[in-house]
Amino acid sequence: MPKVLDGTAIAAAIKQEVAEEVRALAARGIRPGLAAVLVGHVPASEIYVRSKVQTCADLGLYSDLITPPDTVTTEEMLDLVAALNARDDIDGILIQLPLPKQVDTKALLDAVLPAKDVDGFHPVNAGRLQAGRPALAPCTPAGVIEILKRSHIPISGAHAVVVGRSDIVGKPAAMLLLHENATVTICHSKTRDLGEVTRQADILVAAIGRPGFIAPEMVKPGATVIDVGINRITTREEFDRFFAGNEKREAAFLKRGSTLVGDVHPKAFELSGAYTPVPGGVGPLTIAMLMASTVRAAKMRRGL
Repeated sequence: MPKVLDGTAIAAAIKQEVAEEVRALAARGIRPGLAAVLVGHVPASEIYVRSKVQTCADLGLYSDLITPPDTVTTEEMLDLVAALNARDDIDGILIQLPLPKQVDTKALLDAVLPAKDVDGFHPVNAGRLQAGRPALAPCTPAGVIEILKRSHIPISGAHAVVVGRSDIVGKPAAMLLLHENATVTICHSKTRDLGEVTRQADILVAAIGRPGFIAPEMVKPGATVIDVGINRITTREEFDRFFAGNEKREAAFLKRGSTLVGDVHPKAFELSGAYTPVPGGVGPLTIAMLMASTVRAAKMRRGL
């Protein structure tokens, strides 16, 4: 029976550690601060950002939610980022993506001070990560490493295969695994004989953004499968493709009209030695790691 890697429990443990660090910093007169910039009204983004702000409050961090209108220009956003860069009470700057099409996203992310780039998107932090130097790493890949370590999954010497090459997940996940002494292969949708490569993985990280893309025949029996994907399915045809016969999931699907599936076909988990479920796997780690990253930024800025 494969082991289910409980991301919710691991995230709770990390949050508890962050709260303890925040209390220790408070004794020195320091309160880590996070600025969250949410442009316009995208319901999913609003829920996600408000969850981050609430978590800050729960753990004792200061937060400032800034909500420019969806008509905002690149120049106005750059002025906002410059102001946040200059504020001493702000240690981390989070710009919720996606941004409206008239805003130059790349220019904006590049304008954030690397020392306050808690998402780890700035080219300077990407370079530091690659070089193995102290850096703020993207939250989701950092969460993947925490899941593996805290679940006592051996990384050193393992063959890790990362399916997906995004700057946000795939590439930084590969770098972090490499720094933990894994042998890393990066694959993507254009990889020839993809299944042949993924079947060699001791640790398989799926981050390609396609529902159920990793089929059962692509997984080596006993492998650890980390499913980063979060895909919402809304049709009966899609549901039956992934969850036919799952009565509990079907009841929820019929009630809500949708359900979530990762980048790994649920049947593939049955072959694994351990896996992260969707939901309840990697997802909860993202906010927990953002909190940890904000505290880390506060300490690094002060030379602690």
